[in-house]
Amino acid sequence: MNRSPLSVGRVIGDVLENFTPSVNLSVTYTARQVNNGCELKPSAVAVAPRVEIGGDDLRTFYTLIMTDPDAPSPSDPTLRECLHWIVTDIPATTSASYGRELVSYEPPRPIIGIHRFIFVLFKQERRQTVNPPGSRQNFNTRSFAQQNGLGLPVAAVYFNAQKETAGRRR
Repeated sequence: MNRSPLSVGRVIGDVLENFTPSVNLSVTYTARQVNNGCELKPSAVAVAPRVEIGGDDLRTFYTLIMTDPDAPSPSDPTLRECLHWIVTDIPATTSASYGRELVSYEPPRPIIGIHRFIFVLFKQERRQTVNPPGSRQNFNTRSFAQQNGLGLPVAAVYFNAQKETAGRRR
């Protein structure tokens, strides 16, 4: 049985329903591409990444969501999920910089344990149909998608990060 990295990393289950990826999603911090389960230092993700989106129909628009399902700690995720970023109305075959930032980018700053930071891409029915959430804390990707008519994701990728020790920052 071939289990996807999203299932192995419990992204499917904790945050998302099972889905079939249908659009290319590329997330890059400076020169480092995000691959499922890779580890990135918080200092390397301080600035919003470049997000490239595939798709083939130029009249199609997407919503990108970034969350941390492990806040404040993976063993006690009482703030699950913590919302880090939402960009909507991203045209197909472009980057997130062409979209509308609904919730500004908040850099990951994990305090305890290894946290997963998940990028999820949804296809929108129409432009300007996605409403901002009430809060960054206790955000729920599934509920948000349902409330905004986004359906199942079309792509997702995640990375891991943990607090940097002072000695490793040099």
